[in-house]
Amino acid sequence: MATNVLGGELVDCSHEPLTGFYRDGCCNTGADDLGVHTVCAVMTEEFLAFSASVGNDLSTPRPGFPGLRPGDRWCLCASRWQQAHEAGFAPRVVLEATHLLTLEWVDADALRAAGVDTMEG
Repeated sequence: MATNVLGGELVDCSHEPLTGFYRDGCCNTGADDLGVHTVCAVMTEEFLAFSASVGNDLSTPRPGFPGLRPGDRWCLCASRWQQAHEAGFAPRVVLEATHLLTLEWVDADALRAAGVDTMEG
């Protein structure tokens, strides 16, 4: 059982769109996840534009990837979230669905401040 940043059991991030490094809906990670896709982020227009501007276009659909829209939840790379935070474009985070290992890569206080309840969105 994986642990979230709050110390509880890691809950699913999204099945629509299906997310996670392992495409299981969960921000689990393992030795093969070199990008550390552990942050359950709620996409915003601002973050999607920022991500595209730094070389990771998450909005454009591609084969096997529907493209993301504001409001979608997605398992984001921890380093990308931190980069977006430092630039002022960090998306909100579902803390219960964000893997504990995220705290090795990001500012813990900033992550907690960006937290939303799982029911909010």
